[in-house]
Amino acid sequence: MDVMQPQFADEEPVNPFDFWEGADFKIKIRKVEGWVNYDKSEFSSPSSLFDGDETRLTEVYGQLYALQDFVDPKNYKTYDELKAKLNRVLGIDAGFSMDAPQPAPVAEAPTMQTADTSFPPADDGNEDDTLSYFAKLAKES
Repeated sequence: MDVMQPQFADEEPVNPFDFWEGADFKIKIRKVEGWVNYDKSEFSSPSSLFDGDETRLTEVYGQLYALQDFVDPKNYKTYDELKAKLNRVLGIDAGFSMDAPQPAPVAEAPTMQTADTSFPPADDGNEDDTLSYFAKLAKES
């Protein structure tokens, strides 16, 4: 933003993203208190891409992708749709409240089967034993 909207009167504003007369970005990486920092990065002086070679510029321009699909509102849910989905996930407006009294627990809870937690046999080179163990676990799920 400092390059596009300079703070001083003697500086010319520059659009570094201009395809024809933009400016290269020079990334400068340094360590500040043990953390990677990029605050000294800057744009170079404006210049023509490929020194103004129209053939190369036209070639690159022809390879650009349209980004309109990324900003087209039809590709996004409305605020109301997103809010309804969030409320559904959070259980808001679903007919119950976290503050409401909870129903009494069922007198007799159903019994649960526990999975076999034994480990597969040690790897003795027989891959079939290991595979059959995992196949058995998959059937139990």
